Amino acid sequence: MVELLPLAEIDMQAVEDLLDAAFGADRFGRTAYRLREGSAAVPDLSFALVEDGLLIGTIQCWPVVHRSADGIVTPLVMVGPVAVRPDVQRGGHGRALMAHMLEAAEAGADGALMMIGDPEYYGRFFGFDADATGEWDLPGPFERHRLLARAVNGHVLPMAAGMIGPR
Repeated sequence: MVELLPLAEIDMQAVEDLLDAAFGADRFGRTAYRLREGSAAVPDLSFALVEDGLLIGTIQCWPVVHRSADGIVTPLVMVGPVAVRPDVQRGGHGRALMAHMLEAAEAGADGALMMIGDPEYYGRFFGFDADATGEWDLPGPFERHRLLARAVNGHVLPMAAGMIGPR
């Protein structure tokens, strides 16, 4: 039986082991990790999939901000990583995690969502696009077309140029 649980109920070493298996131990050098550095995941938007007592997938969301050149600070929520154990990938687990997180975000996120991800996949299934992010910057290398965003819970996306950073 597959259960969807709050990530806070899961052993963090099991989460780290899953992330290593899904993304490799060198994942800490990625720009997304710089954005999350020193922050705690948003508990109400971070979940785990457990099957028969084994962790098979996780989604984490993080508090970040968009700082425009004119000093306007807009809270955002960074989605990811979305990780699924390699031997059960392509079984709809990542999609289930995303759908559950989006439902929770529509009900209570404190900012619009942003992520670094596959624009075709996250656009087609979850409504993310790069329309607002063309002039956003990140504290490290990234592929501009993979910087995606989506409005939720009445929060609008900042359209101005600006830097994304931790809250």
